[in-house]
Order: sequence, then C-alpha cells, then structure tokens
Amino acid sequence: MALIDLQNISKHYSAQKILTEVNFHVDEGDRIVIIGKNGSGKSTLMKIINGTLEHDNGERIIKRNLEVKMLDQRPNFKDGHTVREAVEDGLQELNVAKEKYDELSLKLADDFENKQLLDQHENLSKYIDHHNAWNLDDKIERIIQHFNLKQYENKPIDLLSGGEQRRVALASLLLQKPDILLLDEPTNHLDVYMVEFLEELILKEKFTIVFISHDRYFIDKIATKSIEVEDCVLREYSGGYSNYLTQKAEWIRTLQKQHDNLLDVLKRENEWFARGVRARLKRNEGRKERLMNLREDAKNNPAKIRKISIELQREAKHFNRDKSINKQKMLFEVENLGLTLGSKELLKDFSTRILQKDVIAIVGPNGSGKSTLLKALLGRLEPTVGKIKQGEFKIGYFDQHREMLDNDKNLMETFCPHGGDRVSVRGKDMHVYGYLKNFLFPREFLEKKIGVLSGGEKNRIALALLFTLDVDILILDEPTNDLDIPTINILEEQLTNFAGAVIIVSHDRYFVDKIAKKLFIFKSDKTIEESHQEYSQYLELEKELKEIDSIHKDSTKNNKAEKSNTTVAVKEKIIKLTYKEKISLKELPKEIEELEDKIKDKNSCLANPECYEKIGLTQLAKELEELESIYEQKIEQLLDIEEKAEWSGSLSS
Repeated sequence: MALIDLQNISKHYSAQKILTEVNFHVDEGDRIVIIGKNGSGKSTLMKIINGTLEHDNGERIIKRNLEVKMLDQRPNFKDGHTVREAVEDGLQELNVAKEKYDELSLKLADDFENKQLLDQHENLSKYIDHHNAWNLDDKIERIIQHFNLKQYENKPIDLLSGGEQRRVALASLLLQKPDILLLDEPTNHLDVYMVEFLEELILKEKFTIVFISHDRYFIDKIATKSIEVEDCVLREYSGGYSNYLTQKAEWIRTLQKQHDNLLDVLKRENEWFARGVRARLKRNEGRKERLMNLREDAKNNPAKIRKISIELQREAKHFNRDKSINKQKMLFEVENLGLTLGSKELLKDFSTRILQKDVIAIVGPNGSGKSTLLKALLGRLEPTVGKIKQGEFKIGYFDQHREMLDNDKNLMETFCPHGGDRVSVRGKDMHVYGYLKNFLFPREFLEKKIGVLSGGEKNRIALALLFTLDVDILILDEPTNDLDIPTINILEEQLTNFAGAVIIVSHDRYFVDKIAKKLFIFKSDKTIEESHQEYSQYLELEKELKEIDSIHKDSTKNNKAEKSNTTVAVKEKIIKLTYKEKISLKELPKEIEELEDKIKDKNSCLANPECYEKIGLTQLAKELEELESIYEQKIEQLLDIEEKAEWSGSLSS
C-alpha cells in the first residue's frame, strides 16, 4: 500500500483549471521531484499531498498515523525562540522516546523475559531507528554548522532574514525526519556547500521526499522519479533530470506534431547534460580510487600525501592561466580592490581585467561579498581600498529586487513605452507578443499589470526586458531564483547568444557550468581566486584537497598514537574478511569492468538514431539506468570491502 494515494484528483480556481482527474502516489523510499512551468500547479499539488488544500473531486488516501511535514516558503516559529530552540522544536517526541527506551533497557536488565517490556523496547527501537535519532545532539550540532547557523544559535529567530529563517526551518524538519518530507525549492538561499550537505543527508538517511526544484544537478542526484505537471495532467518519468530529458523527447516524438523548436532545446540540453554527468562520474571514480590508494600509502609513506596535494593544486592552477585575448576591449580594470561593510571585511587585494567577451560567474558561500562586488562594479558602492577603472560602455543590470519594473504598468507599456506594438531585440524588429511568446507568456498577459504577476512571472518579464536593451555587458544577480526549468533554459540560450560580456552571481552549479567561461571564487581568506574550470569540477578538486588534508591529519594522529603505545586497544577491534568477501574482492573488479563496457555501449547507442530507434529511447534509458544503478552498487560494495581489508591488514601487520 502506498503511503499517500491521490485518486482522480481535480482542482480549479474560479474558471481556471489546475488539475484534472490526476493520480499520484508516494511509496516508502520514493524521492519524487515535481517539475513544470511556473503556474502549472506544482505548489497546488504539493499542498493537496500535504492535506492543507482541499481538492474539488477525487480521493486522498493516506496511511494511518503517517507523519507528513512540509517546508513552508514563509515558516512560522514560536514567539521568543532563539535559533537553536527553533531548530530543536519538534524533537520532543524523539527525546521522550529515547528516555523511555533507556528506562526500559534498565528494567529489562533485571527482567529480560518480560514479553510486554520486550515488545515496547523493540517498538521504541524501531521508531528511533526510523528517525535516525540515536545521536540527536551530534546531528543538531552538525546541521547547525553546515547550514551556517552556529553564529546565530542564541539570536532571536525573528531577527534573521527570510533566507536564514528558511534554513532554520529546513534544519528542524531534517532532524525530525517525518515519514514523508515535502520541500518547495529547498535549495533556495543555500550556497553550494549547503546543497551538497543536503544531498548527502537525504541519500544517507534514506528520506522519503516529494520536492519542487529548479536545481538540475540536485534533481539528478536526488530524484528516483520525476512528475511533470502540464496542461492540468501529470506525466511520470523514471529517474532524475537526465532521464526526464530523454523520456520527454521520446514522448513528444510519439505525438507526431510540429515541436521542432522544443525538440532542439531538449536535444541540446540532453547532449550537454550527458557530457557533464559522464565526465563528473568518471572524475568521481578516479577521485575515489586515488583516495583509497592514498589512505594505504599514507601509512607507509606520509610524504606521499604532500606530493599528491601539490599535484592537485598544480592541476587547479592549470585552469587558472590567463586565456583572454589581449586585443579585446577592456571594460573594467580592478586594482588592489578591498571591500568592507561596517566592521566586516569582505574582500582584499583583488586585481583583474574584465574584457568585452568575458563570461564570468562570481561564486562562493553565502555572505562572502558576491553581490557587494557587483555593486562596486556598477559604481553603487565606493571601494574601501584600491580602485576600479571603467571604459565607455552600456550596462544591463538584473537584480533580485527587479528594480527595472514598474508595478503600475502593463506589459505593453513596459516593452513599448513610446506606443506601438513593436520591440527591437538585438537589431531585429519583433511584435511584442511574438517576442514574449519566447518567454512563455500567452497573449492575454499583454494587458496585465506588472503588480499582479507572481514572483516567477516578474522575473521572466525582467529578463525579457533585459534582452531588449542595447548594452555591452549584462550583470545578473541570482537570475535563476524563482524561475522554472523551461525559463532557465531560455535564459541560458539568450546568454549564449549575447555578443557582449556577462557577469553573473549564482549558486546554481548547473547554470554556472553551462554558461560561465571564468570563475571569480570568493575564498575564506577574503581573497578571490580566478579559474577557468567548470564550477562543479572546481568543487570536486576542492573536496578532494580537503579529504587529503583530513587523511594527513589522521595519519599524523595515528603515528603519534603508535609511538605512545596505544595501538594495543585498537588491535582488539581487528576486522577480518569473510570467505564471501574475499571472493567478492577478487571478482568485483572484473564485474565492474564488464558493466563499464555495457554502459559505454548503451551510451553509444543513445548517440546513434539508427540504434536507439530499434530499441526505443524509453526502453534504452531504462536499461541504462538499471546498469548504472548496479554499477554504483558494485563500486560501493568494492570500496567497503577494500576499506575493511585495508584496516584489517594495517592493524595485523
């Protein structure tokens, strides 16, 4: 039986139909992403699943005693609570369960055959297991640290910004681990490091979740199923974003209608995504292998750690060589720039040149100073130290507050302020509707006031207006916030075709990987590192360097421990491989190699129309997903056994 089952659900607002006789179910362990255009009904469906919105027709069937909790866009907290109290709020039942478990454990020590006590003890154990609540204090501390809330833990919750309050609410829900967790845009207001932590936590603790997100890497990493809301109905696709692209293209093809433009977009998106994912997978495998070897070598040759660390840093520096063309027009020349807000230093000693065809992403943790740097480049903030020289050029600026829009004007007045119905787009004369259709606006929107539009619709209008401007450089601050995936695809296409320079601030790894040719990376020491890597590749190298540093510290610590004769206690914990594990250690590499060949063949088939038309794209995608799932399981199994063998061998030597 499903945990939640929606049967023939319909919902409308006044005359507007949102959902028509849709079916939807959630099973334990599902991680379902709801995708679709803004206004298609994603949030409506989520609220019906949660039970906070009544449906017009149909039936919502829910398993008895099921605990469903949802991350609200505007969370509510108890008056007077500090951040830590707000994070811990909702954990009372788990704390009571642990106390009761400890009491029963003591009673069973004296009365271990009492069946009633044994049953209660077992039920409590299962409950605590399900919520992974054995070490709650450690988990609370870990989540507070990773969501950058430690500095605020004793601060009243109502003094935090909206984004910070959302992080507090998310932290609390993750600690509670309800039977079903509903998340609406969980990665908004999280930097990339927080998103990576969230991904690892959801996968490690086997959450059952339904979520809405425009973060395509997050979707691909997390989702086991994709549900698209379109034209009042639901369509289901297996797996994450890459599978959705393949299966959606196949579905459109079967309609035998003229969807050439959409098919082209999907094809380009799929090709780009496949390249990036396969490259990252290959790099990750290499990283795992390198770290496994390093852990072994570190015991016998600590100097090897330093050698590999230097090699990795050299690899990173390889991408940082200046690849610009000196003959390009110079837009900005930054000399020894320093920025301070109040008493907080954000940036020091930054020098660079920004040229006419540069496409730059400014990245780094929340609060590091990215938007402040944009304001300095725009001339809205005076440098604390140093100077910014600016050439003669025109700037188009997109900010998070959409300051370029007037809520009292309609779309026609916004795009044609001097009358008429034509707009110039990069030298091409177009009808306003013909242009706005590219940004997914129907004709009836032309007379709507900006003020009545949703946040996502306002963002689309602001972006559409931005690309009508005759400018030499586009500066965009978090442009993908509040956008749906189809609109982000349009934005990416517009930016790719823009002839001038582009500077963006964004936490969206996929978007940055696809658009940026150069990174300005805010570092913890208040400096900026310039890099020509893909952002996801930079993050992988950074993670590997941190792990190597951790290995170095562990190795140093272990060497000191051995010298102080403390290894006797550790040797009591020697792990020996079972006969089955020894066989697996010998057979798994061969099985993994065979799977790699099969996956390679399937990917080759995906790139060959003659091949995939014989099998069918959907069937081929399904087979590839199954092979990759088995491959991942085999890799993890081998790594686990190798770690076990490595520990056993080192202790018994």
